[in-house]
Amino acid sequence: MASKAKQKITWTQQEYQELAKKSEPPRPVARNCFRAFLVGGIICTIGQALMELFIHGFGFTQETAGNPTVAILILLSVILTCMGVYDKLAQWAGAGSGVPVTGFANSMCSAALEHKSEGLVLGVGGNMFKLAGSVIVFGTVAAFFVGLVHLLINMTTAGG
Repeated sequence: MASKAKQKITWTQQEYQELAKKSEPPRPVARNCFRAFLVGGIICTIGQALMELFIHGFGFTQETAGNPTVAILILLSVILTCMGVYDKLAQWAGAGSGVPVTGFANSMCSAALEHKSEGLVLGVGGNMFKLAGSVIVFGTVAAFFVGLVHLLINMTTAGG
């Protein structure tokens, strides 16, 4: 009896989407934006504090203080990911924790942790760079084209 009732119901895809849309809870956009802004701002404030520490405490210049600052932020992100803290923060904050460099480090570390049982080369090495590979390739290709445009501009300026 129940199977005959199921057979008689023939919904089109559009009717199903309308029904699903009606029962979907509204998204708290303002709350999500606030959380992302708050956490992203805190991460950037920590980064700025580290940079000021390197400049004023260790005598770095503004240009050279950026590298150790990024390295420490990445290290902190990896440590918090290994402890399970960063993932909980990312669930609460959304894009605020995913956009800075710490989010990229979290995604690589999470992939490495997830596939460590498959071995170092095929598990960690093969899966850790699934996300990073596309980012690195895009960055390399973009840098090539920017360098090419820069070269062409310098050639036309010097020749003209």
